[in-house]
Amino acid sequence: MEIAPFLSDIADGPPGAKAWWLSAKDGTRIRLGLWPLEGPEVKGTILLFPGRSEFIEKYGRTASEFASRGYATVAMDWRGQGMADRPAHRRDMGHVVSFDEYRQDVAAMRAALDELDLPKPYFLVGHSMGGAIGLRALHDGLDVKSVCFTSPMWGIKMTPFFNAISGVVLGLSRPLGLGKSFAPTTGPAAQMEFDDNPLTTDKAMFDYMSNQTATYPELALGGPSLTWVHAAVQETRTLMELHAPKMAALTFIGSLEKIVEADAIHDYMAKWPNGQLEMFDRAEHEVMMERPEIRNAVFNKIAAWFDTHRI
Repeated sequence: MEIAPFLSDIADGPPGAKAWWLSAKDGTRIRLGLWPLEGPEVKGTILLFPGRSEFIEKYGRTASEFASRGYATVAMDWRGQGMADRPAHRRDMGHVVSFDEYRQDVAAMRAALDELDLPKPYFLVGHSMGGAIGLRALHDGLDVKSVCFTSPMWGIKMTPFFNAISGVVLGLSRPLGLGKSFAPTTGPAAQMEFDDNPLTTDKAMFDYMSNQTATYPELALGGPSLTWVHAAVQETRTLMELHAPKMAALTFIGSLEKIVEADAIHDYMAKWPNGQLEMFDRAEHEVMMERPEIRNAVFNKIAAWFDTHRI
């Protein structure tokens, strides 16, 4: 593993953070970040799977919350975002042909964890797209004791019109050479305004996220390609047809969720034998970056869940 840059000036996380370059099986370069924690009070390491468009440093404050509760944190730059290798045709577009590509990223991370010899046991926190990647990783045998999901992408939120025609549009996009076009209603990266944002109702946390990409615009990512949407729809449909893992799972969703399909989360958690779903009133997509009272409740519940499911 080769040392990679880590932007501590925007992360606002625990001291001693490090990052490394990893190479996936197909040669794609991805980035692994670690907020270490040492001492007899350490309870284990959280493997944090970020969402689409995100990057390691976004989770600095999250890592601080976990550290204060006894957990080290590892996070990833998935292919196509953050500092990882990006699509050759357009670096500001989210693009994969298949979600199996993310499985290669997880495999590279698992190999790196063996080298780093981090505090065990491991626990998984999967946010948004990372919730889909994480659920697949559980089915692939990811070695974690239990899992928490926040607003997992187990279904794609589409406008009623696009949902009605999505099968035709997505099916024809690649034969017509449109697979590398931005999906409808999306486009290049742009700074959003707080009043219109679907992420959080907390202005301070919104500013924290906005200032990161304003300081380092190269970290920003625009909308996904039609090919990415096609791959995401296929993956989420496949995952929702699988039996829920036997592992204990705690999932959070806000009542104002506008990015992922809330019904898919409710339906899947209802059939998860050792699963529990928590709804937060007047919360949006980023429940770990919501108002202080919600944020504190989320981290306390995650820590209590992992404390309880350590064996």
